[in-house]
Amino acid sequence: MTGTTLDDYTDRYARRVRGMTASEIRALFAVASRPEVVSLAGGAPYVAALPLDAVGEMLSRLATDHGPTTLQYGIGQGTLELRERICEVMALSGIDVGCGASPEDVVVTVGGQQALDLVARIFLDPGDVVLAEGPTYVGALGVFQAAQAQVVHVPMDGDGIVPEALEQAIAEVARSGRRAKFLYTIPTFQNPAGVTLTEERRERVLDICERAGLLVVEDDPYGQLSFDGDAPAPLRARRRDGVFYLSTFSKTFAPGMRVGWILAPHAVREKLVIASEAQILCPSAYAQAAITTYLATMPWREQLKAYREIYRERRDALLDALADLMPAGTTWTEPKGGLFVWATLPQGLDAKAMMPRAIAARVAYVPGTGFYADGTGAGHMRLNFSFPSPERIREGVRRLAGVMEQELAMRQVFGAVGGLAARRRGQAAADAPDPGLA
Repeated sequence: MTGTTLDDYTDRYARRVRGMTASEIRALFAVASRPEVVSLAGGAPYVAALPLDAVGEMLSRLATDHGPTTLQYGIGQGTLELRERICEVMALSGIDVGCGASPEDVVVTVGGQQALDLVARIFLDPGDVVLAEGPTYVGALGVFQAAQAQVVHVPMDGDGIVPEALEQAIAEVARSGRRAKFLYTIPTFQNPAGVTLTEERRERVLDICERAGLLVVEDDPYGQLSFDGDAPAPLRARRRDGVFYLSTFSKTFAPGMRVGWILAPHAVREKLVIASEAQILCPSAYAQAAITTYLATMPWREQLKAYREIYRERRDALLDALADLMPAGTTWTEPKGGLFVWATLPQGLDAKAMMPRAIAARVAYVPGTGFYADGTGAGHMRLNFSFPSPERIREGVRRLAGVMEQELAMRQVFGAVGGLAARRRGQAAADAPDPGLA
């Protein structure tokens, strides 16, 4: 070795490792978890709202009364009892037996993240194209990059993904001689933008994908966290063929359990199970039993209502603070559910460059660059409202607004910080098409 790298194994890694990059969010966790920092960065649910005494007793009984089964290996697809309960949960959103939902076609996964990885493993070859909203979930980008696929972003506006832009993206990929395997979409309370695909657009998007022979991977972690009436029916409730439905209990019960699922077309189910067994042998029997018992014995529908009320209050606190404190030129989305607000900064500000000064001011957010495969999005940030209290949210926005005001004052006096290169980057961002989310 020449000593030119800190990693002595560089020349031994598989080619796929070259596409792996650290998550913008994970890199923030160590700092954002400090008690003096108001974190608007993560996506953690407020698990303290659970009846923790009752949950603790339930978990204790699982170990003492059912240890021989809950602490043992299980089957790769997941227990039938849990898959039946998952079908009950999906039925609340309209995905029921009438549209082909069956425990036989549910595959239990280690959170929604493994569900994404399994879909990528069985469908993506190196060089394949995945169409995804721009911006999109950072964890999905990591999965697709690890699969050596190329992500092509499709613009959104306040009504979700733009159907005309989707048609154009499909055509451009085809003209380039590449193959788009599927559309990855979070149509309801999207992460990070917070917007929701309208009823009319849902049908159009499905029609476009069907005509193009494009699979749809629908990620729905937040659909049951609506603040204003019921959310629109999922895409999978409208079409069964060619639509994969992914969800998780991480946002509606407890992320520490790491239990999610895929509802797949019947022909694909077995391949997903085989791929999962190759990864993990089987999902945790204990975690599955915990979720099954929770759904069978505890008032989980009432708990969903409690979460919605808590998150509605915190969303309102964030929106009010933004309206009261943000400098002129800042805009943001107004989500009707979920956990996130997407903010657009005044022209010339760079959310990633500003992050060290925000941390010094004891406030954290996620720069928009983490949600684009090509690293664009510097003029945006994602703000989370599910975890901090309303008072902490307002204090966090106050600190963030102060940092932004200082940045704007510095630009006014000195011009773009960082010289010519920074000015060119700022001009490029200003000239780029507006994603239309603000």
